Amino acid sequence: MNNQPTVQAFFLRKSMKYFIQLGLLFLGVSSSFSRAASIQDIDYKQLSGERVEIRMKMDELVTPKIFKTENPASVYLDFEGVDSQLKQKKMDVGTGNTRSVTTLTVGDRTRVTVKLLKMLPYETRTEGNEFVLVLGKTSLTQTSSTFNDSNHSQKDKTSDVSISKIDFRRGEKGEGRVILELTNSNASIDLKQEGSKVVADFYNTDISPELLRKLDVLDFGTPARMIETEKRGSNVRIVVNGGDFFEYLAYQADNRFTIELKPLTKDELEKKKKSEFKYTGERLNLNFQSVEVRTVLQIIANQVHFNLVASDTVQGTVTLRLENVPWDQALSIILKSKGLAQRQNGNVLMVAPTAEIVARERLELQSEAQVEQLAPLQSQYIQINYAKAVDLAGLLKQGDKNSLLSDRGTVTVDERTNKILVQDTAANIDEVLKLVETLDVPVRQVQIETRIVTATDGFSKELGVRWGLSDQNSQSGFSGSLEGAEAIASGITPSIDNRLNVNLPIDAAAGRIGLNLARLTDGTLLDLELAALESENLGEVVASPRVTTLNQQEAYIETGQEIPFLQSTSSGAAASSFKKAVLSLLVTPQITPDDSIVLDLKVTQDTVGQTTTDGNVAINTKRLNTKVLVKNGETIVLGGIFQKRLNTDVTKVPVLGDLPGVGFLFRNKVKTETKEELLIFVTPKIIKQIAH
Repeated sequence: MNNQPTVQAFFLRKSMKYFIQLGLLFLGVSSSFSRAASIQDIDYKQLSGERVEIRMKMDELVTPKIFKTENPASVYLDFEGVDSQLKQKKMDVGTGNTRSVTTLTVGDRTRVTVKLLKMLPYETRTEGNEFVLVLGKTSLTQTSSTFNDSNHSQKDKTSDVSISKIDFRRGEKGEGRVILELTNSNASIDLKQEGSKVVADFYNTDISPELLRKLDVLDFGTPARMIETEKRGSNVRIVVNGGDFFEYLAYQADNRFTIELKPLTKDELEKKKKSEFKYTGERLNLNFQSVEVRTVLQIIANQVHFNLVASDTVQGTVTLRLENVPWDQALSIILKSKGLAQRQNGNVLMVAPTAEIVARERLELQSEAQVEQLAPLQSQYIQINYAKAVDLAGLLKQGDKNSLLSDRGTVTVDERTNKILVQDTAANIDEVLKLVETLDVPVRQVQIETRIVTATDGFSKELGVRWGLSDQNSQSGFSGSLEGAEAIASGITPSIDNRLNVNLPIDAAAGRIGLNLARLTDGTLLDLELAALESENLGEVVASPRVTTLNQQEAYIETGQEIPFLQSTSSGAAASSFKKAVLSLLVTPQITPDDSIVLDLKVTQDTVGQTTTDGNVAINTKRLNTKVLVKNGETIVLGGIFQKRLNTDVTKVPVLGDLPGVGFLFRNKVKTETKEELLIFVTPKIIKQIAH
């Protein structure tokens, strides 16, 4: 009885210990998976023989995938599962052939790009949690062995790499992406730009024969035009033919390698080239071993014909070798390496420690502030000619932070004479005068002429017939009407209008033909008249409202009439109100710096329409709202409406008018075709100012 609890307690303790250890194990594993490695710091130093060593310090060492491009000359290091803790993404090097180091993190991948003036051999190694990249030649033997061994190992690694798929896609911003699927991620790739082509060489790589073809991707609307794939021995070359202006980049994620061409305008391309290399000074060569910094600064100043003023605290020696480097870049490298800064005033170059220059400039600002506080106040009346004095006064005093005046300065407005009175220091009054001179100018004016053309083209065709039959027998008469029949029965020949059985004339015939077909011996009369009309009418109505207004000021002009109409009130009584039927123009012009004009337009053309059954008049309305850009003096068509109406009216005798062959004798037919076109033209003109 006493042993049973002891055994249970023993197994309970063992089980708890096991589960605690297992829980700690899972906790450690999960924490290791959740925590990503990160790059803590990147630093560089110059070695002998123009070599540069770049050290990437990480909290946990991760070996990157490395590939290079010849044009632009760059080495790319892709760290998978690594983020960056660096405060600055770009670090300027400017030593030897190494220009800069840029760090970019996308998702869980960080790319370190080392930009070079020309491609260099390189070697890599690891030291603890640091990954070291050494650029440049050491000795001929060492370089050869290091580079060849690297290539040799790469060949061994990539001998089983092949390209399984080539795809092309268009990005959201018009970039073209060539996407290559590889069988593994160990491909050795050389990427370079040759004119308008991007060439990618995949060393020791195989490819399916069906992928060796040309792909025309011009219709995608990207900088890429054609993709050519060819096998070169044991290598594969892919050439992407681009347009005139583009930039490219390449990146690899696992087994997918992407070449991306981004469209650029000509101005963007020039701006990019200038921003990549900001140094424009005269190029020089420097090669010194342990030389005084002051001496090197004096040599640079003498080379570019500058006067040098160096602080007494500029001390120390420097070892450097620079070939064909702009002098301002060489100066920047030396100053940065020694914690110095420079200020240039004309052709005088002042050099001192950064902290000393900052302290000196702070004292100068404090002194200027004290001088301003003690400076005497002056008063000056300023006549405002074209602007409103109230508006300019508001610009001068826009709160404490945005005011052009000092804390003691004031501005007063005299609206009667449109003058402002400024009281402040002489320096601030000079600034106010400069502002008034800039803003108090006559506003440019624009004359806007609008032509509303309504063209009509009408055509009508009518055909009418009149005929009658009259007869008399011993007891009665037959004719086209009761009056005619009565006259016939009485032995009297009735008038032609009373003899017509079918009377379908036209209103205004252009031609008629009338026949008395028969007058028989027994008194029978047969009359026939055919009438036809073809009419054409052309009309053009031109309305031309024009108005002149100031730049960015709304203008409105209208002409027409107000039409009264009855409207029921809540009490049931009828009240008269008026509605406008006008030709109007509402416009706001804006003159651009190149003398083009932006017009915000609203054009209305109302005409009196038909009268409704309740006695009111309908209004036909044509309106146009638009915003256009027009060059000065040019005419632009704002819009147009084309209408075509075709009407056919037939009046006929029932049944008889539908008889084939002779049915036309019992019907009247009118065809009307009307075409109407509305065009609106506008011509803005900038009114030249008359010189006084």
